[in-house]
Amino acid sequence: MTLSTEQAHWFRAGFNDMADNMGQALLGKEHVIRLSLTCLLSEGHLLLEDLPGTGKTMLARALANTVEGSHARIQFTPDLLPTDVTGVTVYDQQKGTFEFHPGPIFHDIVLADEINRASPKTQSALLEVMEEGHVTVDGVTHDVPRPFMVIATQNPVEQAGTYRLPEAQLDRFLMKSSVGYPDAASTEELLLSSHIRDRAELVKPIATTATIAEMSALAAQVHVDRSIVTYVRQLAEASRELQHVRMGLSARGCLALVRVVKTWAAADGRTAVVPEDVNILAEPVLCHRLLLDPQAQFSGVTVADVIGQLLTSVPPPVDRARRD
Repeated sequence: MTLSTEQAHWFRAGFNDMADNMGQALLGKEHVIRLSLTCLLSEGHLLLEDLPGTGKTMLARALANTVEGSHARIQFTPDLLPTDVTGVTVYDQQKGTFEFHPGPIFHDIVLADEINRASPKTQSALLEVMEEGHVTVDGVTHDVPRPFMVIATQNPVEQAGTYRLPEAQLDRFLMKSSVGYPDAASTEELLLSSHIRDRAELVKPIATTATIAEMSALAAQVHVDRSIVTYVRQLAEASRELQHVRMGLSARGCLALVRVVKTWAAADGRTAVVPEDVNILAEPVLCHRLLLDPQAQFSGVTVADVIGQLLTSVPPPVDRARRD
C-alpha cells in the first residue's frame, strides 16, 4: 500500500504542529527538532552529542512533553547498575511470590543523560533493550511500551572517567546529531525571557501515542523508487573505498537511511522520496557509522568532511517529477 496524497498532507500538518510545539523550548533549532521527530516516527533512537549547556536535555524533554505518553530520565553515573535501568525481581513475603518491579526503561520516551558516564555493563543493558524491545529478568520477558524511543546524550569534552560507546553499539542509534549554540536573535530572545526557568514546561502534549503509531505506519508506506535504492547502495559501496575510512556503511546503515528518508518525505507532504532527502539526512544517519583511521585525526579530516566527499563522488539519480 502506498501513501495517498491526503494522508501525506495530514502527516505534514501533524508533524509541523509537533515541531512548532517543541520550538517553544528550543528557539531557532527547527532542523534538529525535525530530526528528532523524524527519528521518533521512524521508530528509532537518537544520540545527541554536544557541549554542555546547548540544550540537549531540553530537546529530549520537549519531545517527551509533546507526546501524551509516559517518559522518564535516567542520569547515568559510574555507580549506576543495570537493574537501575531495567528493573529487578523482588520477593514479596506476604504473597510468597517474586514480583517484577520495572525500571525507568519502561516508558514511551526515555532520556539517558550522559550515557558515556556509566559502566559498559550498564550501557549494554540499555542498548540491549533498544535493540530487542524487551527486558528479560530471571528468565521472564517483559515488553517495553510502544512507541518506545531512547534519547541519549553525551558530552565530547571532559572524557576523564567516562566509557566511550563502541562503534558496534553506536549503530543501535538510528541517528546522531547535535543542538549547537543558538543564533544571535535566539540568544537575545532567551535572555529577554530569562524569567522562564524551565522552557520545557511550556511544551504541552498535543499528540497521543496512538497518533504517533499511526504516523509511523503511514511513513512506512512512502514510495521509494528503485533509483533511490540504487543510490543508497552506491553510497554504501563508495564509503568503503574512501580514503581515511576504516569501516564504511553497513547493510543496517542502508536500511536506517531508507527508513528516515521515507519519514522525512512524508513530513514534507510528499508520497515519494527524492534524492535531496538522502543528501539532507546522510550526515545524521552516517556520522556515527563511518569509522575513520587514526591517520585522519592527524590530517585534520572529520567525519563531516568524509560524508561531504562521499556525496560529491556519487552522483544522485535524476529527480523525476515529485509525487504530491
